[in-house]
Amino acid sequence: MSLENLSKDDLIEIIRMYAKNWLAHDGCWFLAAEKRHGLKEAIQIDKESWERFTIVEAKRIMKTFSIPEGAGLDGLEKALGYRLYATINEQEIERNSSSTLIFKMKTCRVQAARERKKLPHFPCKEVGMVEYTGFASTIDPRIQTKVIACPPDDLERDFHCGWEFSIPE
Repeated sequence: MSLENLSKDDLIEIIRMYAKNWLAHDGCWFLAAEKRHGLKEAIQIDKESWERFTIVEAKRIMKTFSIPEGAGLDGLEKALGYRLYATINEQEIERNSSSTLIFKMKTCRVQAARERKKLPHFPCKEVGMVEYTGFASTIDPRIQTKVIACPPDDLERDFHCGWEFSIPE
């Protein structure tokens, strides 16, 4: 098989499959770490991993799609659309002002799977702070990141997690 010979539909499907496989591997890795070290330590290890990966992912997106460093919220908006899980999670971006971007993960495959299995939501807020802060600041160091809501926060809302990105005027 050669990617160059695949149809557009097959390329789309292979991208979705790769994203699902990556997410499944991330989950398997986390469960193994949790089994060996407990939830608290697994979350700490996960944070350290995301601290590195989110920068690598942002830099590769920037290079591949010609997003310059310091691209502000416009660059961040573009880059968020190219993240690996953007192809398998339902996302929404709101721009109410030139200095603020609201990002909502409307449907997260991880949390949706846990809901289907009647499991409690995965407490990803700590990891998300590391992930989204690192991603945004790699795009533009001026960007400040604030969590709107993320598990273990109460889920009485129409999204799994939400983040506010801003550049002070």
